Amino acid sequence: MAKYGEGDKRWIVEERPDGTNVHNWHWSETDCLEWSRNLLTKLLSDLTLLDGEGNLFVRTKKVDKVDGEAYVNIRKGKIIPGYEISVVLSWEGEARDSDGKSLLKVDGTVEIPYIADENADEDPEVKVLVKDDGPIGKRLKEAMVSRGKPVILEKVRVYVQSMAKGGPAREDLETKKVAPKNETTSPAAAAAAAAAAGKKEAEATEKKEEKKKKKKEGFKTISMTEKFSCRARDMYEILMDENRWKGFTQSNARISKEVGGEFSIFDGSVTGTNVELQEGKLIVQKWRFGSWPDGIHSTVKLTLDEPEPGLTVIKLTQDRYGNATVVENTERGWRDLIFHKIRAVFGFGI
Repeated sequence: MAKYGEGDKRWIVEERPDGTNVHNWHWSETDCLEWSRNLLTKLLSDLTLLDGEGNLFVRTKKVDKVDGEAYVNIRKGKIIPGYEISVVLSWEGEARDSDGKSLLKVDGTVEIPYIADENADEDPEVKVLVKDDGPIGKRLKEAMVSRGKPVILEKVRVYVQSMAKGGPAREDLETKKVAPKNETTSPAAAAAAAAAAGKKEAEATEKKEEKKKKKKEGFKTISMTEKFSCRARDMYEILMDENRWKGFTQSNARISKEVGGEFSIFDGSVTGTNVELQEGKLIVQKWRFGSWPDGIHSTVKLTLDEPEPGLTVIKLTQDRYGNATVVENTERGWRDLIFHKIRAVFGFGI
């Protein structure tokens, strides 16, 4: 047996002096985290989102943080991006009166907790926060959500598309494609290189699939059907009105009635955004419990049906993150803290 470093040269794929990737068998990996920081900073900094419309002025300031991992693997000319990053950026807003006099200036942050290659075809969650909770501060925050969030998501899509094209490795890949091929290599060396690259590719794929599997294992679906003695439109109003929520839960609540708007219930223990709203018929929301890891949320769907006047049937589905005990507790929360409370407070029992 040969000593380490003294193996048969016919089976060793060495770095070539000319840098040529023989037959493109070699697996190359490029760290893209710093490149990602630079690109996202360029895309998201100093964006004017509102410039006087409604006497409001809103702009992003700078990207404060980009954490996580980002890389691009290339084998045989195939680009395989991988990334899981979080982004935090700062923004500022100002409200003026009709004479142009400043009424209030606020600062805030935008958090994008999870941008990942496995969700490349979906828009990530975007949280808009503001340091002033007064009426004008809330107005500026709503303006940031309605006008700023779509722009931010568009810029994130540019980043995702850039990674799909190879990121910083793209230029290097193009250079190698046009590089002259003056030398050949033995079949044995090519076979050894192919085996090594194939093994590395398999390991990377296995690692990515394992990550996806672990994420999916944490989700279980809740299904419930509840009946109420009321009109469907009245039940819809209760579920979407923050003052009524405060009343029957005896806790603080903030609820937007707009698609894309945010909500916070049970003193902030549950937060999320409205995905789809059909008055008197449908509520679809992204929910997030405060104890969950960053980037994790579940989808809540409430379908309201009124088979006869004065009888409303709610069908609830929710994919829930956690083990069987956590799922059971969530079902109990819906039943005892929401549905039973609504019946008791508003007299909708059957």
